[in-house]
Amino acid sequence: MKIHFIGIGGIGISGLAQFMQYRGHEVSGSDISNSAITKKLIASGIKVTVPHNALAITNQDLVVHSAIIRPDNPEVIEAKAKGIEVVARREALPQILKGSKVYSVAGAHGKSTTTAILASIMNGSTIIGAESKAFGSNVRYEKDSDIMIFEADESDGSFLNTNPYCAVVINAEPEHMEYYDYNYDRFYDSYKTFIKSAGHRVLNAEDVFLSTLIGEIEANWLYPTKDITNIGFILIDDEPHTKFSLKELGNFVVWGFGTHIALDASLAILAAIESMDIEDIRKNLLQFKGIKKRFDIVGLEKESVIIDDYGHHPTEIKATFESVKEYAKLKGFDKITAIWQPHKYSRTIDNLKEFVNCFEGASELIILPVWAAGEAIRDIDFKNEFQKYNPIMADSIKRVGSGVEIVKNHQTLKTIDKGLIISFGAGDITYQIRGTL
Repeated sequence: MKIHFIGIGGIGISGLAQFMQYRGHEVSGSDISNSAITKKLIASGIKVTVPHNALAITNQDLVVHSAIIRPDNPEVIEAKAKGIEVVARREALPQILKGSKVYSVAGAHGKSTTTAILASIMNGSTIIGAESKAFGSNVRYEKDSDIMIFEADESDGSFLNTNPYCAVVINAEPEHMEYYDYNYDRFYDSYKTFIKSAGHRVLNAEDVFLSTLIGEIEANWLYPTKDITNIGFILIDDEPHTKFSLKELGNFVVWGFGTHIALDASLAILAAIESMDIEDIRKNLLQFKGIKKRFDIVGLEKESVIIDDYGHHPTEIKATFESVKEYAKLKGFDKITAIWQPHKYSRTIDNLKEFVNCFEGASELIILPVWAAGEAIRDIDFKNEFQKYNPIMADSIKRVGSGVEIVKNHQTLKTIDKGLIISFGAGDITYQIRGTL
């Protein structure tokens, strides 16, 4: 088929596009601007049009668009005028995943890491919403395997269309509630439908909602506070690792710091154990090297460490920050600088009290403008809400060698080049902290 992806610069759509190209389809796409992702796609032989343009629609058989693409997009209009089938990403998934034995990983947070860990343990094709450092991409294709390890997305309900052989759910915390019209019954019913659609299920028994399904749904239940024991943190070649014991299965070591990493790894182990030998799992787990933008060490010097983290939900930021404190302790640093770019006004306002408690232990908190992600601007008094941290309100940051400059009104407020520096956010802060913007 000839398939055109509108919004191909998004991590989710780009994964589907690459996978379909690997399977022999002729793939093209478009996006509003160039990015590292579009450049990589072009290098792989995919024709990418920037910005969106009706001329990109020629004789394709199918047009797939991301959830944020509007009906008045010129390519959508042109495709419909030419009688070409146009579907949203979620509607395309059954066709894309057809014939695959799908290990579908869902949750409000932790799903990219868990999917990448599972991909390190198991053979099979993989589509993740982040780049795995183990294979340098968000997609891995294995022609001779019917296994698909897939990061499922609840933000647009598309996880319901993944036809899971095995459903792995880390948590079911309310998120993206605008899609569910702030109807919590609809939100939780979607998770329940997703879980029940799988023949095999691996679930976190201590999640508030998932715990209500115990006794109703047969699953491989994980009780983190009693099934995961002997947790410890170690440095291997200056890289963070967590060691832990899981049930009666023995000891494991996984890249990353924190009880949440042990949880993600444990869920992946329990998903793989249905078809793999435990010793192979234990060995393959060591192949996991983290994912880009998740506790991603982008600067490592004697007097400073710079970390980029995609965290944009309060639970994941808080969990990662606990890991940061452990890492700083092992490195001998007594100063932690947190730089936060809030992601979406709706998420920030809905979880404001939780965000306020995310940064306990920070020596300094720098807050950047909200990355709106297309939302209308809303007023948030960050200076007052986060007053206990005495935050610095900045416009941007700039990477300079082993440190970062804090910028306000085009002037450098200060330079930070000592201790542990970590950025949080799902917007362009990742490029700012890396110096690639």
